[in-house]
Amino acid sequence: MITVHHLNNSRSQRVLWLLEELEAPYQIKRYEREKSMLAPDALKQVHPLGKAPIITDGNRVIAESGAILEYLSERYDSEQRLTLTDDDERLQSRYWLHYAEGSLMPLVVMKLIFGRMGKAPVPLLMRPIGAAFGNGVQKAWLDKQVATHRDFIEQHLQRHPWFAGQHFSIADVQMSFPLQGLAARSSLDNAPAIRSWLEKITQRAAWQRAIKQGGELNLSGG
Repeated sequence: MITVHHLNNSRSQRVLWLLEELEAPYQIKRYEREKSMLAPDALKQVHPLGKAPIITDGNRVIAESGAILEYLSERYDSEQRLTLTDDDERLQSRYWLHYAEGSLMPLVVMKLIFGRMGKAPVPLLMRPIGAAFGNGVQKAWLDKQVATHRDFIEQHLQRHPWFAGQHFSIADVQMSFPLQGLAARSSLDNAPAIRSWLEKITQRAAWQRAIKQGGELNLSGG
C-alpha cells in the first residue's frame, strides 16, 4: 500500500491528485506545519531531508515531486490513463516536469520571500527597511523574470490544451503547484490561457477528490 506523507498546504497535494487520477489505492499520514511554516521534524524520521512530498511503497522511500510522479505513473498506470504514445508529447511532458521545479518554482518562492520581508517574523523595527528592500528587488529584477516566464507559459498554453500537447499528463500535475502559487502572488490578467488551464484542472473529478483528501490550498503566503 502506498503511503503519502502529506504536509498540509504543500507540494504533496500533487501526489494525491495523481493517485486519484490513476485510481490507485493509498493511505495518508498527515503532518502539520510548524508556526514557522516549516515542516515538522517528524518528517525527518521518514526521509533525512524532512521535506514533503514523500511516499513509501513497501520498503521504498521516494522523495521529490518529479521522481514520485514518474514512479507512480510508471508503476501504477496499468490502464494507461496518462501514458503518452507520441514522442514529441513525451518530450514536452518531460521538459515541463523538470521546468516546474527547476525554473518556475524558484521564482515563485522568491516572490513569497521578498513579499514578506516587511512582515513577521522580521523584527518590527526592521520591517520598513525589509519591505523597501523586498519591493525594490521585485521591481528591479524579480517581476521582470516572472513576466518572462509567465509569457512563455501563456504562449505554450495558447497553442496546446495541455502541457504535453493534446493529452493530459504528469506534466500538468507537476505544473499545477507553481502556477497556482504564481496566480496567488502575481497578476494573470494578461494570461487568459493560464487562467483557463487553472480553472480546467480544478474542475477535474480527481482534483476535487484530492482536495477533499488533502485539504484546500492557500498559496498566498499570508
